[in-house]
Amino acid sequence: MGHKAADIATIGRISAVPAMLRVISDMTGLRFVAVARVTDQTWTACAVLDELAFGLGVGGELDLTTTLCHEIRSSHVSVVIDEASQDPLYRTHHTPLMYKFESYISVPVFRTDGSFFGTICALDPKPASLRSSAIQSTMESFARVLSLQIEAEEHQQNTEDDLREERNTAQLREQFIAVLGHDLRNPLFAINVGAERLLRKHPLPATDSIVRHILASGRRAAQLVEDVLDFARGRMGSGIPLHLGHCEDLQSALQQVVAELQSVHPERDIRAQIDALPGINGDRDRLAQLLSNLVANAVHHGDPDGPIEVCATVEQGHFELSVKNAGQINEPALPRLFQPYARPTTASPQAGLGLGLYIVKLIADAHGGELKVCSTPLHGTVFTFRLPRA
Repeated sequence: MGHKAADIATIGRISAVPAMLRVISDMTGLRFVAVARVTDQTWTACAVLDELAFGLGVGGELDLTTTLCHEIRSSHVSVVIDEASQDPLYRTHHTPLMYKFESYISVPVFRTDGSFFGTICALDPKPASLRSSAIQSTMESFARVLSLQIEAEEHQQNTEDDLREERNTAQLREQFIAVLGHDLRNPLFAINVGAERLLRKHPLPATDSIVRHILASGRRAAQLVEDVLDFARGRMGSGIPLHLGHCEDLQSALQQVVAELQSVHPERDIRAQIDALPGINGDRDRLAQLLSNLVANAVHHGDPDGPIEVCATVEQGHFELSVKNAGQINEPALPRLFQPYARPTTASPQAGLGLGLYIVKLIADAHGGELKVCSTPLHGTVFTFRLPRA
């Protein structure tokens, strides 16, 4: 939409404008009243009350140099004429002669930032007593009110445009997530299933190690895809989705996470105290993912010679899950720890996308839980997640 069309639309949405034009006409007896947008070249009618059959409707334009608004735009001063043919300033002026009016009044309209918008003007072929009345001050008050209304309408329109743009962007985000999930998940699933079938149904010692490597790489790639999907939902979408319910088997799910990571990293000492966890309301799979990411973080970034301690309990109406390792995180790094791609700086390349702790934070926030980290030379590093039971 062009600037002129937008200005016309803005004035058209202000419900008080027609009543304002009617009041001006009734007070003055002038039968043509308009709100005009005035630029350096054109006069454009944004709202019109025409009882003269003047022939100018909304959107109608005049050459600015043929109007008195050209002078008002330069001087920012109202013009009032009772009888143009008898007025020493205007009896030979080309505008009254061209448009055949005797009485005329026009007041400037400014935006709230002080820039010139246009005028409220009225005219009639018959003379009228305008100078001796309060009409000029009344119209100037109308102009100030109109200025505020223009700002309010433009702000509301900008807000609606922003919301519309956000909805469009949200649709693109969802399409991106769907395409990523479909185009990467499905072929990886096929690779993993095929590798598993080869190992089970067609074992061959000469190639089994290669197939196992394919399967391990496929599973790792599938996990990376899931991490990227979670990142996309959390960073660009509406957050990680949850399937909330009573986690009756949460204890076994967390124990399975620890067992799987211990089997993958047999060289590490992973100790777990996972109590019975009754009455926990949440997403069991996501809570297991939270623990898996915390333990994996401890394996990769903690002290390799120290134990990793996992504790899951229910105390004082809260579910508390903690993962402790003997390593230490530098204090300047703590505020950035849960940001995407944040990881300790080392000379050697590291696997993964650096999204593990970011996804932990997304899961914690989605549950409405509290996630903290404490790191000291004496006690090592402890990540703690707390969640009300119900």
